[in-house]
Amino acid sequence: MYIPFIRHRKIFYIISVILVSLAIISVFVFGLKLGIDFTGGSLLSLNYKNQIPSSLEIRESLKELELGEIVVQPVGEKGILLRMKDVSEENHQKILEKLKKLGEIEQGSESFQSIGPVIGQELTQKTKIVVFLALLAILIYIAFSFRRISRPVKSYVYGLTSLIALFHDVLIPIGIFAVLGKFYGVEITIPIITAFLTIFGYSINDSVVVFDRVRENLLKLRKSNFELLVEKSLNQTLTRSLSTSLTTLFVLFSIFFFGGQTLKYFSLTLILGIILGTYSSLFLATPLLVSFYKFRERNS
Repeated sequence: MYIPFIRHRKIFYIISVILVSLAIISVFVFGLKLGIDFTGGSLLSLNYKNQIPSSLEIRESLKELELGEIVVQPVGEKGILLRMKDVSEENHQKILEKLKKLGEIEQGSESFQSIGPVIGQELTQKTKIVVFLALLAILIYIAFSFRRISRPVKSYVYGLTSLIALFHDVLIPIGIFAVLGKFYGVEITIPIITAFLTIFGYSINDSVVVFDRVRENLLKLRKSNFELLVEKSLNQTLTRSLSTSLTTLFVLFSIFFFGGQTLKYFSLTLILGIILGTYSSLFLATPLLVSFYKFRERNS
């Protein structure tokens, strides 16, 4: 089956612009609900003597205390770690009372500490640095990989279109999380930031796979029409791109539905990123090469 990707590229551009615009509007209107990793909060860890209660049981038992979003993380076989907003000593004791009703707690295993806003700010700053370094590394990698291709489009165009696709793949999930934060209280946590960094790599990898085939075909078919050559390259890599994405998504959907609350939004971030990364590599990044080429032709 041969799909005319390039012929309908303007439709794909319009879809992408609409989705990105809605995402940006969502972020400005609703903002992002940051977790205690960034804003500060309380950490409570303890061990049960027997089997630990489920995350659902713990959340239900603490529901009436109105603690907001609680992250429940199993530690080893019998330990749990609770992350929540900053709580007073009075509420701390109430939490312990509720948890003791769910099972016997090992004496001396309980630990309670607060993460101040200064630590949260430092973590935010470090996150920004990590994101910047990841983007810089990606740019250097693409510039090096396609340094020998200068016709019919300059090598830097491959890097530019990859970055456009990358921002497309990241901005839309961020917009979705702004909506989820507003209406469902979903917070941006370190695991979600980790998932976004993973999307960086996946998005670029998906685009580079197609660009690699474009490069091979350019070397073999130097006199071919560039638009047809790009479309041919897209069709040649279509099966590989879809197969890779689908097999990864099968695993992520399993984690989303059966992996528990701790991994739910981590896996959701990756699901959104992989779907969008596959879409952008086929319908955005590579067709943009042709658009840049045609723009250059009209203005030369």
